Amino acid sequence: MHPLEARALLTAATLVGNTVILHAQKTHEIRLEANREKEIYRFTPSQVTVSPGDVIVFKVVSGAPHGIVFEGKGLSPAARNALSTAIGAKSGELASPMLTKNGAEYRLVLPKLPVGTYAYFCLPHRAYDMRGEIIVKKE
Repeated sequence: MHPLEARALLTAATLVGNTVILHAQKTHEIRLEANREKEIYRFTPSQVTVSPGDVIVFKVVSGAPHGIVFEGKGLSPAARNALSTAIGAKSGELASPMLTKNGAEYRLVLPKLPVGTYAYFCLPHRAYDMRGEIIVKKE
């Protein structure tokens, strides 16, 4: 076997081996609902347990616009930076883009964060106490 072929084979085996031990990514859907007549303002479910690398899909079911904002109080600088980077295009600090239409989705790949609870709220419906929590479990 040629040395370059051997190196390529070893690299492929290493990649396959690492993939086996990595955390299996899961997707969690959180529905955003608001209805003024029924006085409903909620994330469903309001609490989700996740692992770093999981995908959280925030889906607007009713009552657009919505926006997801993580509470900054108590976040370490490293956690704040990780969340801010993961949010990407944002409407403010620790805030997702505004979801202006029913049916809109916002996907967040949860960054590596310390085990704990991360609170968030809907910016346009904050006065109605529309909030939720992401619980990061041990990998």
